[in-house]
Amino acid sequence: MRQILKRILVFALFIFIAIQFYQPAFNTDKGEAVTKDFTKVYKMPADVKTLFQNSCYDCHSNNTNYAWYDYIQPARILVEDHIKNAKNDLNFSEWDTYSNRKQERLLNSIKEQIVNRKMPLSSYTVMHRKAKLNDDEIKTIADWLNAQNKVYE
Repeated sequence: MRQILKRILVFALFIFIAIQFYQPAFNTDKGEAVTKDFTKVYKMPADVKTLFQNSCYDCHSNNTNYAWYDYIQPARILVEDHIKNAKNDLNFSEWDTYSNRKQERLLNSIKEQIVNRKMPLSSYTVMHRKAKLNDDEIKTIADWLNAQNKVYE
């Protein structure tokens, strides 16, 4: 029985090492036009900009900052899939390419997700403590988003 367990562990280690050679391209585009970015389209206070960048931009922009563990499989595949889906829903780097109607809808959705504590995801904030929003930060973002929505009324 011990021999079988040892073989299984060796095989699992071999598989773990082998999958490290599969490294899909990261989901970033550092050369995009910054004028399309959410923080450039709106004039926002520095604290609001920082909150969005700390809490949202790793998944919802072309400027993801990967941690060392994002290079280890199978985490890399999971992280890349998560970021791809997040950017399909909302990409702050492409904000100015969205229609006014879509921007209005997204502003409402962003506020709803943050106020209801659905974003940032708790699975993300476990490893990224500075992304977690406290009550005052949520209020700051919500107030700023409410002021932006008045533009569309």
